[in-house]
Amino acid sequence: MPSDFGPKKLKLTKGNIRVRTRGNLTALAWKDRRDVYLLTNMDPPPEEGNFCDDSKQAVKPQIVVRYNWHMGYVDISNRMANSYSMCQRTFKWTMKLFFQLLDLTVLNSWILLSLCGAKCTHKDFRLLLVRNLIEEAGRSHPSLVGRPSVAAANVMKLDSCFNQHWPAKHKNNIRCRVRSEWGQRKTTIYKCAKCDVGLCVVPCFADYHTKTNL
Repeated sequence: MPSDFGPKKLKLTKGNIRVRTRGNLTALAWKDRRDVYLLTNMDPPPEEGNFCDDSKQAVKPQIVVRYNWHMGYVDISNRMANSYSMCQRTFKWTMKLFFQLLDLTVLNSWILLSLCGAKCTHKDFRLLLVRNLIEEAGRSHPSLVGRPSVAAANVMKLDSCFNQHWPAKHKNNIRCRVRSEWGQRKTTIYKCAKCDVGLCVVPCFADYHTKTNL
């Protein structure tokens, strides 16, 4: 853009047009409700001056009219993404950029889903996405800070696919560990394959691995 174009150098009033050309490039400064700057190689330069209609409204130059007509989906996309924007004013610019890209990613995903024939509004798609993310997060174990409790550690052991905490037969009858804690004398032929302690299958096996106080 020309060096003399700028809000502090051009004192434009409503309807004013300033033009600079170089080769086939045209730089335009136009004042409507605020300053508008354009750089184009597709339109001939307009006439400079102040152009307002009878109601004192600024007349749009042909360059601005063509831009508004051909800008296509860009402005619509930004408006749709900002309808449910996750960005906040308190965010730093890096966070604002991240959430702006995230909003556009969600919008593009909804557009692709709509092109596949899905009947879902933009708002419903975002709500469905949030629910799915929460459900997926609920299936995974939260990261624990500090030493986990005995109950939490036992549950995590039991939920693991490869921990081998499964009932197995013992070659002899052995006392159930849980019943012994209850002050009962109960024998069983089953044990935990990992812990190697005697446990009744029901309900002692689950109680031993999930309860802190037996």
